[in-house]
Amino acid sequence: MGLTSGAFLAALVVLCVAATVATALFAARIPGPRPAAVLGRIAMVAMCQLLAVAVVAAWINNAFGLYTSWSDLLGTSGGGAVFTGPAGGPAGGPPAGPAVFTRQPDGVLLTHARGPQSGLSGQILVWTPPEYDLPAYRNARFPVVMLLHGIPGSPQTWFRAGDMPQAVETLLAGHRIRPFLLVAPVIDPGRVNTDCSDAGSVHTASWLVHDVPAIVGRSFRTVPDARGRALLGLSTGGFCAVKLTLQFPTVFATGAAMSPDPLDGDPAALPSPAVRARNSPQQLVRRVHPSVALLLATTLQDRTSRPADLARFRQAARPPTRVSTLVLATGGHNFGTWKRMYRTVLPWLSSRLAGGPGTP
Repeated sequence: MGLTSGAFLAALVVLCVAATVATALFAARIPGPRPAAVLGRIAMVAMCQLLAVAVVAAWINNAFGLYTSWSDLLGTSGGGAVFTGPAGGPAGGPPAGPAVFTRQPDGVLLTHARGPQSGLSGQILVWTPPEYDLPAYRNARFPVVMLLHGIPGSPQTWFRAGDMPQAVETLLAGHRIRPFLLVAPVIDPGRVNTDCSDAGSVHTASWLVHDVPAIVGRSFRTVPDARGRALLGLSTGGFCAVKLTLQFPTVFATGAAMSPDPLDGDPAALPSPAVRARNSPQQLVRRVHPSVALLLATTLQDRTSRPADLARFRQAARPPTRVSTLVLATGGHNFGTWKRMYRTVLPWLSSRLAGGPGTP
């Protein structure tokens, strides 16, 4: 039974309810000496509490994709290893070579690939729109929206908690967006957070900017230039979407960030002030002015991603960089809020993508 399966969560709920009912019915009837009976009652109550905690922990894990399997939880997984490159040699993970995508039960395609430029490896999930397989478009190249998850989190978070691809399918059916591929890579291979930067021997920016587009482009018909690629991130992934669009405008011409982390950078991820300044979106938007479009979204109630910080970023931008902001009146730093943002953010991204069938 998989760690993230619905059956496992359901089993925990059933056990928790059964244990609670059993405690209510039989705790007062435990026979034997009084000390033994008291210990028995304590044990029954403790079991109820343990199962309740397990239910909540499993639900949180499923919602945020913190651990994707039992081996991931127990630290025995061989996947997602960080490679140090030729000087240090590989630290494990998939061999170099073409990626093999496997279709999952929900129709999403999964691979675990090694990036030749970064030396990193990790999961990449891909969803193709229905039009991708239609005979009329068999030779067409499709634009890509790359989904960048938060930390903690995983690529699966978008699909388990973020209503992907259902949210895209709904907008497609309503003729509000054009067909595009969704690509969700891991943004912290080996669970090393560098704010999507090349820092020391960990080249996360190279993984996301060079390796992932190349790996996907070899297996799918994608638009091979920046006009056909957009970044969409949430929380830490939102920070990354803004940063990478500013740093690599020849790869991504459009970026959208939902509740991005503070745009000055995270000292825990990049302890060096100099490295952090080079990778801070707030610093970058003052120094460079590429021809890109950015949308930053938050709410008046989000204490992590404050509207004043987004306004400060927008005011620092200079043409041809174009920055828009979206501020909802209510909502916290969670998927309930981000799913409400989809209705604005996804059409905004779609209208700036080139290639593939147009909006129906």
